[in-house]
Amino acid sequence: MGESEVRRTVETVWRMEAGRVVAGIAGIVRDVGQAEELAQDALVAALEQWPRDGVPANPGAWLTTVGKRRAIDVLRRRQTRERTLAELGRDLDEQVTPDFDAALEDRIEDDLLRLIFVACHPVLSPIARAALTLRLVGGLSTGEIARAFLTTEPTVGQRITRAKQTLAAARVPFEVPGPADRADRLDSVLEVVYLIFNEGYAATAGDDLMRPALCQEALRLARQLQALMPGEPEVHGLAALLEIQASRTHARTAPDGEPILLNDQDRRRWDQLLIRRGLAALDRARTDHPGPYAVQAEIAACHARARTPEETDWARIAALYAELARLVPSPVVELNRAVAIAQAEGPAAGLAAARALADEPALAQYHLLPSVLGDLLAKLGRHDEARQEFERAASLVDNARVRALLLDRAADCGQKKS
Repeated sequence: MGESEVRRTVETVWRMEAGRVVAGIAGIVRDVGQAEELAQDALVAALEQWPRDGVPANPGAWLTTVGKRRAIDVLRRRQTRERTLAELGRDLDEQVTPDFDAALEDRIEDDLLRLIFVACHPVLSPIARAALTLRLVGGLSTGEIARAFLTTEPTVGQRITRAKQTLAAARVPFEVPGPADRADRLDSVLEVVYLIFNEGYAATAGDDLMRPALCQEALRLARQLQALMPGEPEVHGLAALLEIQASRTHARTAPDGEPILLNDQDRRRWDQLLIRRGLAALDRARTDHPGPYAVQAEIAACHARARTPEETDWARIAALYAELARLVPSPVVELNRAVAIAQAEGPAAGLAAARALADEPALAQYHLLPSVLGDLLAKLGRHDEARQEFERAASLVDNARVRALLLDRAADCGQKKS
């Protein structure tokens, strides 16, 4: 195996195993910042040794073992509690054997769950949580995260550094929160994964509609959470939502990158494997009191089950949006409900529901409100009003592809008489 091929192998293994490696080390040193540094040292060692010695049979275990050895060295260098640390070092030495498979202890999965909860701690801002999670759990480089969020490497680097400093200053323990705090902390974890997926599914800025790599990372995190927390219905609800949404990826854009609206998509291009995975996760999410991700997954499932746009159960979707609005009151949810009402009861009913949201401060700079108004006005034959709404929507959006679509619709309305 050539050096360049070994390097690619190292990068692939790191992407797959980074979270477990950092988590295993953090379980020893109890500090995520220091754990990441030691994991990076293990990565450097792999880049130096694997081209010379060959790729080990279990590369993830090799990285974990090397990282643990360095963690032991750190513990031994500390000056306090020397006897306790020496005993701990001997215990860990016994665990670090040439049998690298044995180095992947059962507790690594528990440590990974702890790492996710720490990286997504509410003491951090949502964007900081997302960056830190992609770095520690996803194994992405600073440059990859910067490209994903269309910002600079220094900006991302500063966010990650500040996030680790904030966790240290707040003395956030390396643990899964107890039952009293679990719900709030789990909400934060799910919010971060959802944020990462949404930024990939509908990029807020740039020249492309989607950033598939972010969607894939969010899916991977959601699947990890399913494995780590099988008894949490909302974990399965989020996974179901992301699987079904991701199934439409290949149908959402034309060959030239132009967005294709949901009702115009070729449903034969929807990924049926992802849909099946999503529906299976949804079955595991169902309870007498479903959470907001499970309700959104039910909405996505209504689309996934419809072979044609005409078969979509829009009345059920409108009812589900009403339930979602009860769980998480939001003008954005109400706007989506207005779209569903328009499909179920006609554009006039939908227009009335959408216009009732016109004075909502949260929607003042939200391009989808004038976009929805423009679409419904066009369906009612009020093309001049529709053109003005599409132009207003285009002025509010930063994504080049979406802006071009809205301006095309405005131009089309300008050619028609109201």
